[in-house]
Amino acid sequence: MLLWIDLANSPHVPFFRALAEEFRARGHQVSVTAREFAQTVELAEAAGLSPTVVGGHGGGRLSGKAGNLLGRAWALARWARGRGFDLAVAHNSYSQVVAARLLGLRAVTLMDYEHQPANHLAFRLASRVVVPAAFPEEALRRSGARPDKVRRYAGIKEDVYLADFASDPRFPELLRERFGIDPESDTLVVVRPPASEALYHRFENELFAELLSRLLARDGVKVILLARGAAQRASLAARFASENLFAPREALDGANLVAAADLVVSAGGTMNREAAALGVPAATVYAGRWAALDEQLVREGRLRRISTREDLEHLRVEKKADARPRRRTGVRAEVADLILGR
Repeated sequence: MLLWIDLANSPHVPFFRALAEEFRARGHQVSVTAREFAQTVELAEAAGLSPTVVGGHGGGRLSGKAGNLLGRAWALARWARGRGFDLAVAHNSYSQVVAARLLGLRAVTLMDYEHQPANHLAFRLASRVVVPAAFPEEALRRSGARPDKVRRYAGIKEDVYLADFASDPRFPELLRERFGIDPESDTLVVVRPPASEALYHRFENELFAELLSRLLARDGVKVILLARGAAQRASLAARFASENLFAPREALDGANLVAAADLVVSAGGTMNREAAALGVPAATVYAGRWAALDEQLVREGRLRRISTREDLEHLRVEKKADARPRRRTGVRAEVADLILGR
């Protein structure tokens, strides 16, 4: 088959890089489009996906998001028309699923967060909806996903690309050269701020600011802040200016960075789940409605929830012990089978 993958956000890149390799190994062809948002295009190019860039981000206003979604859908449809695609695939790219419907093209959407309001659109328009086993049945029904088009896999999406991960032995030297961080002696904390412009994050997160202040006040702690955009990076770097805070402009290898960290703290989902997959201590300061998948990781002891200042006070910030990776190596093939219709 000729498959069309659309990358709408940076966390989609490693996920679909692994799946693209799986698809090609099975004899399929893959074409990739990407939205100019966060570091999606930069990461996709570094991953060798050679994306065609179509559209950008609609900003924080709902009206801008709606207009951008439709405008990008129309641009994607124009780009895809006549190319002979057999299947469109994305992790809830709303523009792609609309474009696929306009073209009469089968579309598979994957998702792992049940409280995303736009699930109503993607789940209704997609030909197939692929979700983790922990995704609540009621959330699927509420968002219009008919039972006959839902498929489930036993794992998390991060297992798809991290189950067989081996860290790059050169990465610690990169940290020393670029940031002056010594992974052997410094306590490295990787921090991801809230997705303040996302539909599912329409609120302030006061705990995140307090967390960052506490981390930077600790001796021997170095913080790498992975901002979600240039404006957020500039704002946080100015507000929390410190010689121990590093807010890189360029994209870093996320898996190697998480593996090198002693602690990962995110106000979102993907990076915490990457840490969980790699067996690195992880905590979340996400202030929105929790995903059932994250609740499961808490029960497994792979994720810690921070919801109060008392939780912050009890957060252990120290050199990590040996990692306990999940190593769910069968998930990639399982997800590929569900996408391809087997």
